[in-house]
Amino acid sequence: MNALLQEMQIFAKDNNVPIIKPSAAEILCRTVAEQKSQRILEIGTAIGYSALLMAQNAADNVEIITLELSAGRIATARNFINKSPYKKNITIIAGDAEESLHKLSGKFDFVFIDAAKGQYIKYLQAVLPLLTDAGIIAADNVMFRGYVESSEKPPRRYKTIVKRLREYLQEINELNELETIIYHENDGLAISKKRI
Repeated sequence: MNALLQEMQIFAKDNNVPIIKPSAAEILCRTVAEQKSQRILEIGTAIGYSALLMAQNAADNVEIITLELSAGRIATARNFINKSPYKKNITIIAGDAEESLHKLSGKFDFVFIDAAKGQYIKYLQAVLPLLTDAGIIAADNVMFRGYVESSEKPPRRYKTIVKRLREYLQEINELNELETIIYHENDGLAISKKRI
């Protein structure tokens, strides 16, 4: 698996595909392992890197459903996943994540959000009813290049993303049903656990 993950890191760098940063990946893997996650939902497959990381650290018979819009990325992800021992554990659903979320059935004990940053709050509202008791929602890049906590104005092209991510953080901190820890390293990672 290490050789495959390394190959994926090189591919991501060479093709400018954003994948989870090492510090966030470490927290993600640790959280999945501690929880012994059995049914995981991922929003944003990209090349399948984080899906494989989670599969490697979850319960032995983990089921991962991952949502991706880009046909090109799905093809690449399938290619990588098929080289892994987890090809039977991971299902990629093609299409718009928000639409796909409303078609899912059953509950998930872990949700990883790593797709369109401006849609995080919509994803949150859609996944909350799908979360088991004590289920966890992890959201990547919540600090977005440092702009989310900065008092400086973000560049115009990032204005909406930063505004929406601030709304997401406010929402997860204010929701009584969630207990949230925010890790500020690099691009930030928010871990929200559903209170029992």
